[in-house]
Amino acid sequence: MYIGRFAPSPTGLLHAGSLVAALASWLDAGAHGGRWLVRIEDVDGPRCVPGADRLILDQLARCGLVPDETPVWQSRRGALYQAALDRLVAAGAAYPCACTRADIERALAEQGRPLLRHAERVYPGTCRPEHGGLRGRPERAWRLRVPDDDAGWIDWQDRRLGPQRQHLGREVGDFILKRADGLWAYQLAVVVDDAAQGITHVVRGEDLADNTPRQIWLQRRLGLPTPAYLHTPLVRGANGEKLSKQNGAQPLDLADPARAVAGAARALGLSPPPGPLAALLDELGRQWAAACPG
Repeated sequence: MYIGRFAPSPTGLLHAGSLVAALASWLDAGAHGGRWLVRIEDVDGPRCVPGADRLILDQLARCGLVPDETPVWQSRRGALYQAALDRLVAAGAAYPCACTRADIERALAEQGRPLLRHAERVYPGTCRPEHGGLRGRPERAWRLRVPDDDAGWIDWQDRRLGPQRQHLGREVGDFILKRADGLWAYQLAVVVDDAAQGITHVVRGEDLADNTPRQIWLQRRLGLPTPAYLHTPLVRGANGEKLSKQNGAQPLDLADPARAVAGAARALGLSPPPGPLAALLDELGRQWAAACPG
């Protein structure tokens, strides 16, 4: 059975870009006769805006996007994440790390690997057990080991973007599972939650496509199924940058919810007809079912 989800972070209210992902995931679930869930990804508590979670659920409801089950909150699921980390540690797949960001940048510079603007800081493996481990330094975080050899290639098929490939060892490095501030990393939380909720299909924004190889590797290490992925087009502002809460994207104007939904539909390449919200959603459902890939 198809089970999809929309997983907003309550660091602010939904904007035009996030509505595109929400609408696509809702339409895809409907096209497959499946269920659509909402998960509040509030694992990064210090960045969350009080009350934003409930306001997001209200925004979705006003747009006619109502989950088929009671939403879940990541902040209440820490025991699941700890159990997953314990399994990885016991299997020798995860290890403690003492490095600060400055330590990592210095190590990369010493290796002749300058950090480019906006580029990934590829962790050089400083705290791997075979490299000496913590060397008496205090533990700050926990990392997942990724392969440096050909096993590091992750190939996957996106339902919209087509074949994708990334080498985890060369392009990412051993990545964080639990942060230095004690908070759970997004990669671990999303993998554990998708499996616990039985998610079969993930529909989300294209900006998250780069995370997918990490999540696939983590799924493999935990013996969890890999969902099908579809990454939706990004909505960009006048400056050409992706709309996001970080760059000041304005909350959805829901004075006319049908108008907001129609705008999201156009961003997905659909042709929204004029009319009331319920009829609009029905027609968009027919269009998506006829055109959706995979």
